[in-house]
Amino acid sequence: MEIPVFTVDAFTNLPFKGNPAAVCPLLHELTEDLYQKIAAEMNLAETAFITRINPTDTFTTGSRFRLRWFTPTNEVNLCGHATLASATVLFQYEKNQNPVLVFETKSGELTVTKQGEQYIMDFPLNPPTQEDPKEFRDTIKAAVGDHPVQDVCLSSSTNKLLVRLADSCDRSVLTSLTVDPAALLSSERSGRVKGVILTMKGSPDCQPGYDFYSRYFAPWNGIPEDPVTGSSHTVLGSYWSKKLGKKKLLAYQCSSRGGELELEVRDDGRINIAGQAVFVLQGTIKL
Repeated sequence: MEIPVFTVDAFTNLPFKGNPAAVCPLLHELTEDLYQKIAAEMNLAETAFITRINPTDTFTTGSRFRLRWFTPTNEVNLCGHATLASATVLFQYEKNQNPVLVFETKSGELTVTKQGEQYIMDFPLNPPTQEDPKEFRDTIKAAVGDHPVQDVCLSSSTNKLLVRLADSCDRSVLTSLTVDPAALLSSERSGRVKGVILTMKGSPDCQPGYDFYSRYFAPWNGIPEDPVTGSSHTVLGSYWSKKLGKKKLLAYQCSSRGGELELEVRDDGRINIAGQAVFVLQGTIKL
C-alpha cells in the first residue's frame, strides 16, 4: 500500500515558520493502530487524515470529507493548524473546485473557505472560566516561574489552562520562557489540564498591531510546545474579545517558529480563524 503524505506549514506564508502538519489524503479508512503509527512516525504535533464520505467523490470534486487528527501519542478532538493544512492540500494540490469545504470531525462540522491567499476556518468557541490560581499553583510555577500572573482561567471543554502574564511584563518575558515539559507534566495529574496557554496583552499601537500574544504547551498529548495552535485560539479569542471589547482580533503565537492568526468572534458562539499556509514536502508512505 502507498499513502501520499504532505507536510504543510500553517499560519504562515513562509516555509519553516508557523506550525508544520502532516496530511494524508486516503482512499480508504485505516486501522486505529495504523493511524497512530503513521502519526508517531511523522512525529509532528499533528498528522491529519482526510477520507471521502461519498465514494463517488474525488478529492477534486468533493466538498465534504471526514477529518481526524493524531499527535505522536494519541487522537485529539480539535486541531486548527492541521485543518488549515488539510484544506491547503485539497485546494492547492488536488485543485478542489469548491469554494467551501466541510470536514466532519470529532468537534462536529468544520468549514474552511478559501478567500484570496487566506483560508477562513469556522470553529467552535470555547470560553474559559475564571479559576483560583492556588488550585493550579504547581502548574503555573512550572510554566512561568516567578513572573507575575494577572489571570488564570480554565476551558473545561478543551482542558486548556489559560495563564495571563501581568501587563507589566514585556513581550520578551513570554518569548524567553524555557518551559520544562517533564515538570509541567508532573505538576498536573488530575486530568483537568491537557494543555497550558500562556498569554499576554499585545501592542496594538505597533505595526502590525497584535492584540495579544501567546505560547502553548501540551506534554500531556506528547507535544512539548506547539508552535502555532488553532484550538488554543478558540479559548484565547473568547477571553481577549471580552477583555478588549473587540470582535476582530489579530494574534501572534510567539514560539521560535512564530505564526499569525486573524480572529473574528461571532455572536452565534463560534469563531472564524484565518491564516495562510505553504507546502514544504510531498512524499509517499510505503506499507
